Amino acid sequence: MSDLAVCAYALVALVALLLLRIPVAVALGGVSFVGLWVLVGIDAAFGIFKSIPYDFVAHWSLSSVPMFLLMGYICYHARLTDGLFELARVWLARLPGGLAVASIGAAAGFSAVTGSSVACAAAMGRIAIPEMLKSGYDKSLAAGTIASAGTIGSMIPPSIILLIYGIFVELPISKLFIAGLLPGVITALMYAAMIIVRCRITPALAPRTRLDVTWAERFGAFWHTWPVLAIIVGVFGGLFGGIFTPTEAGAVGAALSLIVAAVQGTLTLRNFRAAVVETMRSTAAIFAIAIGANVLVRFLAIGGFNDFVTDLVTTHELSELHLIIAMSAVFLFLGCFLDPIGIMLLTLPVFLPVAEHAGLDMIWFGILMTKWLEVALITPPVGLNVFVIKGVVGDAIRTETIFKGIFWFLATDLVFVVLLVSFPEMATWLPSLIE
Repeated sequence: MSDLAVCAYALVALVALLLLRIPVAVALGGVSFVGLWVLVGIDAAFGIFKSIPYDFVAHWSLSSVPMFLLMGYICYHARLTDGLFELARVWLARLPGGLAVASIGAAAGFSAVTGSSVACAAAMGRIAIPEMLKSGYDKSLAAGTIASAGTIGSMIPPSIILLIYGIFVELPISKLFIAGLLPGVITALMYAAMIIVRCRITPALAPRTRLDVTWAERFGAFWHTWPVLAIIVGVFGGLFGGIFTPTEAGAVGAALSLIVAAVQGTLTLRNFRAAVVETMRSTAAIFAIAIGANVLVRFLAIGGFNDFVTDLVTTHELSELHLIIAMSAVFLFLGCFLDPIGIMLLTLPVFLPVAEHAGLDMIWFGILMTKWLEVALITPPVGLNVFVIKGVVGDAIRTETIFKGIFWFLATDLVFVVLLVSFPEMATWLPSLIE
C-alpha cells in the first residue's frame, strides 16, 4: 500500500469516527498514531507522540488562551457586562425589534471582553431573552437572535479562534485581532438591519416597546458600562499601543477583570471558582484537539498528502474563486457535525498548503474561516450556541423553535461571506495600517 493510500484511508476513518461522535481529540490522535505506525513503524510513532504534545503546549504564545478565557468567564460570572444590554435597550428599544437589536449591540460589546462565543451567548441569553419574552416577542426571534449574536464573539477580538489560527499559521496575533474588528462590527450591523426590516414588515414578531426614558437616563446608562470599558481600554489600548504583547495581553485582561469585579463588588469565591473551573475545562479541550491536529499534520506531511493536494490543485488550475467555494463547502458540511475548534484544526493541515500555493492572503483567509466557524455554531443539527440557549431558557422554548429562529441569521451570514470574498479589504485594510 502506498503512503498516499494510507493517508486517504486514515482520513476516511477519521471522518467515520467523527460521525460516530468519537471526541475530536481522540479521533485525531488515534487515526494519526495508527497511520504513523503503518508509515514509519511503532517506535517512530511513539517518538512523535512523545515530542509533539510538549513542543506544542510549551509554545509561549499559547499561555494567552487560558488567560483570555479566564477574562471572559470572570466577566460572565461576575456579571460585569449586564450594563451593556441596559445601555443598548434605552437607546434602541424604540426601533422595530428594538430589544433584539439591543441584544446584538450588547453581544458585540461583550465579545470585546471574551474570546468565547458560548460565554457570550449564555450571558446575553440570561439577560435579554426574558426581557424580550416579557415584551411579547416571538420566541424564535428572541432565542435565534441571542444564539446568533453570540457567534460574534468568535470574530471580535480577543478571539480564541483567531489566536489559535495565528499561532498555527505563525501570523502576528495583533494583526489578526484588528483584522477581525471590522468584519465583526459589520456582522452586527447586518444582523441589526435584518431584524429591523423583518419586524417592520411583520410587526407581530416584536411589539413596539414604549419607554419613557429621558435623555439624562440615556446618557446615565453609559456609567453602568464602565467595567467593560475599563477592561477593553486597558487590554486593547496597551496591546495596540505597543505597551505589551498579545501574549501578555491575556494576563493583563484576566488581572483587570479580577480588579474590576472586586471594585464592582460582584467578585465572590463561588463565581471565581466557577470561572477558573470553566477556564480549565475549555483550555484542556482546546489543547487536546490542537495536539491531535499537530500529530495529524506530521502524519500527512510524512505521507506526502499535502504535496499531493497542492499538485492536484495546480494540475487542474483551479481559480481562487473555485478554491474558496470548495473550501467553504467543506466548512459548511463539517459545521453540521463538529465544534468550531475541531473544524479549524481538522481542516488547516489540508487547506493551508493549498491556500498558500494559490496566493491567498493568510489574514483574509483566517477571517473567512472564522466566519464559517461562526456559522457552525448555529448550524443544525449540532449548533453549539443553540444548545447553550436551550440550557438558558429550559422548557420555555423548544430546540426546534431556536433552530427556526436562526434561519434569517444564516442567510445574513451567507450574504456577508459574499461581501467578504468580493471585498477582501474588509479584512485586510485595518491590518495594513499596522507596521
